[in-house]
Amino acid sequence: MAIDINNAISAYNAAARPATGAPAGASEDNAGPSDDFAGLVKNATQTAIDSLKGGERMSMKAIAGQADLTEVITAVSAAEITLQTVMSVRDKVITAYNEIMRMPI
Repeated sequence: MAIDINNAISAYNAAARPATGAPAGASEDNAGPSDDFAGLVKNATQTAIDSLKGGERMSMKAIAGQADLTEVITAVSAAEITLQTVMSVRDKVITAYNEIMRMPI
């Protein structure tokens, strides 16, 4: 699977945004680590949903003859990459859960 550098940079920037919000050395009294992680997951989920909806929207415009073929291919490709990424993350989470369940108590 090839990685698009623009998507990788965008993902890195999105992940780094919550961490750069507070100055270095600031206390975590205002927002705990769970709040940051929850926000990161929520943001990533919303971005994935928006990408998939954008691909669907462009496909509908192409069917109606209102969109350029290049825009349609770009949107559908971005949606496909997003779906593959979500499926990979899901598989890794399931694998990690199964490994934790196999650990002796």
